[in-house]
Amino acid sequence: MKQPIIIANWKMNISSKETDFLLADILKELKKNKSIKNFDLVFCPDLISLISAQNIIKKNKIGGLNIALGAQNCFWEERGSYTGETSPLFLKQIGCQYVLVGHSERREYLGETSEMINKKIKIALNNDLTPIVCVGETFTERQSGARDYKIMEQVGQALDGVKLKVHQKLILAYEPVWVSGSGQTILADEAEYVNRVIKQKMIDLYPLPIVRNNINFVYGGNINHNNIKKFLEQDTIDGILVGAASLNPTEFIRLCRIIS
Repeated sequence: MKQPIIIANWKMNISSKETDFLLADILKELKKNKSIKNFDLVFCPDLISLISAQNIIKKNKIGGLNIALGAQNCFWEERGSYTGETSPLFLKQIGCQYVLVGHSERREYLGETSEMINKKIKIALNNDLTPIVCVGETFTERQSGARDYKIMEQVGQALDGVKLKVHQKLILAYEPVWVSGSGQTILADEAEYVNRVIKQKMIDLYPLPIVRNNINFVYGGNINHNNIKKFLEQDTIDGILVGAASLNPTEFIRLCRIIS
């Protein structure tokens, strides 16, 4: 069984100073709770908070937990005249180990295409960053019965020509677009079904040992302490991508306790 993972995506909700306080509070509580262990924990603050967040993580190592830093985005080149963009090389240099790629909000609000996402995944892997690749359907696609096709299309286009070496990792995050930020959620068995669709697509793309050992499948979409256990009980769901619940230290510690 793969070690479970929690990914906290703080989006653009809190300032750098608020990030420092929130992260310090969470790590302080995790230190107190010695029984919370044996899972991977990734924090994805906003860009300008990454360096201070990394310093806080380094100063607060906790036995039994792999705590890592993730970026919310990167560009598809390492250097150049790309005003406002962030190099994956520079992210790696400041201590990032993960990077979110293809989040639905970037697809919707910033016009991020599958071609862009594909290039970002490739360069992230070239810089030893683990891509957290987000896929999911809109409500219209769900209602029309196009969900499975749309998700397989997203996965196939995102990973076109992407080679995985034995030491490299990849995370596929299923996050229904219509669920994010809506207060709605889906049943755990539906998330399990979609993750099986995604996993089958990955088996079509990569050798089975790579899929088993190098690729994690997570779910995101209004996760809280009341429903997390149901999702984690599913066979193919290796962890969770958390948004709003990760901004509340008490709620987030509850999630950590359950996944532990």
